[in-house]
Amino acid sequence: MTAALELTGVQAWYGESHILHDVSFSVARGEVVTLLGRNGAGRTTTLRAIMGLTGARSGSIKVDGVEAISLPTHRIAHLGIGYCPEERGIFSALSTEENLMLPPRLQGNGSGAGQPMSAAMSVDEIYAMFPNLYERRHSQGTRLSGGEQQMLAVARILRTGARLLLLDEISEGLAPVIVQALARTILTLKERGYTIVMVEQNFRFAAPLADRFYVMEHGRIVSTIAASQLQASMPALTELLGV
Repeated sequence: MTAALELTGVQAWYGESHILHDVSFSVARGEVVTLLGRNGAGRTTTLRAIMGLTGARSGSIKVDGVEAISLPTHRIAHLGIGYCPEERGIFSALSTEENLMLPPRLQGNGSGAGQPMSAAMSVDEIYAMFPNLYERRHSQGTRLSGGEQQMLAVARILRTGARLLLLDEISEGLAPVIVQALARTILTLKERGYTIVMVEQNFRFAAPLADRFYVMEHGRIVSTIAASQLQASMPALTELLGV
């Protein structure tokens, strides 16, 4: 079966700075994969490289079998990818509901196999998944808590119809009750067949969610750990991550 996402020998630069070095990994449809590593390891740059948001890139990035390494960012998004950056990007002057209504629906093909992209989530479905957003649907972005803004950032990409989600540090700085709610959301999306690539510093948040972990150091994948191997790999992870 064609992988939902496959990186092979990916190199990426910001100006003259060579950040990613021969990054290769794949994610099957419906999997949750987490990129682990210390700050500066290249995890966020990997997500940005997938979306075409770095400087020069080389290698191969395939989305459902479609080569995306030479495509502009808007074309990559239309392959069915939703990107939730660490900075969230909420429009502060707009209400929660207005933020939700902003993203355009992704048009065209969601997979290299010629299958149509799944329908975007309706606002009602979003509110069922995120009850806090329903309660704050008329509130301006500036009046939302950090946790509510993060929920809105995730909800907004679900409105596009994307089936491959790239989530960058969605648990960072949030209260434990909000982190637990986001974990339940990830599990629900997985049950619905979404494919998710997460960058996470919060190992306790990521550990029960992912099918596989890729550990990065200095812009390289240095270790691959299946969920079933996690307990046995903890001593090595503790050394690599300082967890």
